[in-house]
Amino acid sequence: MIRITTRSYNPRDVDKLIHGGIHPVLARVYAARGLLDVKDLSSELNALIAPSGLLHIDAAAVYLADAIAANKKMVIVADYDCDGATACAVGLRGLRSLGAQVDYIVPNRFEYGYGLTPEIVELTIREKNPDIIVTVDNGIASIEGVAAAKERGIDVVVTDHHLPGDRLPDARVIVNPNQPDCGFPSKNLAGVGVMFYVLLALRAELRKRGVFDAQNQPKLDSLLDLVALGTVADVVKLDANNRILVAQGLKRMRAGRMHAGIAALFRAAGREARRATPFDLGFAVGPRLNAAGRLADMALGIECLTTDDEGRAWDIAQQLDAINRERRDIEAGMQDTAMLLLDNFNPQDKRTISVFDPSWHQGVIGIVASRLKDKFYRPTITFAPGGEGLIKGSGRSITGFHLRDALDLVSKHAPTVITKFGGHAMAAGLTIHAEAFDAFAAAFEAVGQDWLTQNQLERVVETDGMLEDAYYSIDFIERMEQQVWGQGFAPPVFCDRFRVLTQRVLKEKHLKLLLEKDGQKYDAIWFGHADALPDYATVAFRLDANEYNGATKVQLMVEHAEPA
Repeated sequence: MIRITTRSYNPRDVDKLIHGGIHPVLARVYAARGLLDVKDLSSELNALIAPSGLLHIDAAAVYLADAIAANKKMVIVADYDCDGATACAVGLRGLRSLGAQVDYIVPNRFEYGYGLTPEIVELTIREKNPDIIVTVDNGIASIEGVAAAKERGIDVVVTDHHLPGDRLPDARVIVNPNQPDCGFPSKNLAGVGVMFYVLLALRAELRKRGVFDAQNQPKLDSLLDLVALGTVADVVKLDANNRILVAQGLKRMRAGRMHAGIAALFRAAGREARRATPFDLGFAVGPRLNAAGRLADMALGIECLTTDDEGRAWDIAQQLDAINRERRDIEAGMQDTAMLLLDNFNPQDKRTISVFDPSWHQGVIGIVASRLKDKFYRPTITFAPGGEGLIKGSGRSITGFHLRDALDLVSKHAPTVITKFGGHAMAAGLTIHAEAFDAFAAAFEAVGQDWLTQNQLERVVETDGMLEDAYYSIDFIERMEQQVWGQGFAPPVFCDRFRVLTQRVLKEKHLKLLLEKDGQKYDAIWFGHADALPDYATVAFRLDANEYNGATKVQLMVEHAEPA
């Protein structure tokens, strides 16, 4: 069941924003998203929250500055997704520019799984022989791994953003906005954002020591294209602080001042960097980088982001594009299997979905979980074989159902079922014994029955109401595109009643429409929907500037439509 609703706002808040110079429609849109102060729209770097607000960041800066002075060897242990890869690239480039001797290792997810495990510590010692391990986008749950490193005389600096468990690892220092007692106002930094902040604090410490001054210090803002990519691709909430990081990164991309690997990934995706948007990062560039970690080895993706050789970057970007095409094929087959397995699934009876197939690929289950969650609007976990009698699951959730907390509850109620888990409110991963699948599915469903009401299981399309005729324009679209929209700061969706003049199905799956309102005609397209509409329809839509044969026209991107 899908419901269209209109976001509410306080007219006084709208007036305040208009008096601050905001366009009247955007003032309404912002107020409905809780943005009430013009200064929260700033995309300038000087509006970033200061690093000092992050718990232990000063201790991390002092420790790393001492390590650089002592010429100690650091190794970054990275995660194998886009956030982990960009965080690793930011760490390598930033630490090297600040004088550190630093290398990296990225675990193969199929051999070693996620995080700093004792096995990864042994591998790191064997291959890199470090004095210090720095984790990026992982480590907050690595109790045993940190202990193993300590036993071998290696200090661990944890930089992470994931939610901690009941215990913290006994690391030399932990920087994570979500650790207990951290008062940092933005809990939504991605792993790459945390690493960027650590570099800012380290540079300030090195300035204090006279290693650099304001004139000769390394320009860390050159890393913001990488920070923006990781932040958008990890689907963290784009609060005011994250919007600054993303806006600054996009600005660099549009100006052509990005790293060779990001430029090459834009080219491989057939997108123009000079018009880069968060959508490009989340749906074109990010997936190509992620594909390496899903099917092959993320070391390839990290090399793409760390090489300054344009030819090498283009060569890798083409390889990543080919891997991504393979990923799409595997995903399509897995989705078909999932729909067969869920043939008898009745959404009226079930609050959650757990599904497993022995033929599935471990690297792609997260995407399939996401597709199933979108289709059925239920918290969904998909499982693939994990070797040695284990299966690995990847979950995606819906608003109001905190997935990591749900897994925590399952592990407390059925302690023998889950061997390990971790993640966020909206996405999480876990490992269980293969024979415990049915027990897990039942325990997970019990949490769903307890936590979710029927109302929460209705998909809601939130809109910003009607749009005045004057603003169906390229000018207004360009004005909207100047703001960073994304997770937690949704792009405007408008809603109105239209007459359906013509409609036809493209490629058997998309509905192409010509709509009319107040005598004006508008092209529209509804992707992934082929059922015909009646003569009059209520349409929820986003505005898009469609370029065709050298002409740019307004097009409506339909989010949902129903009989008027």
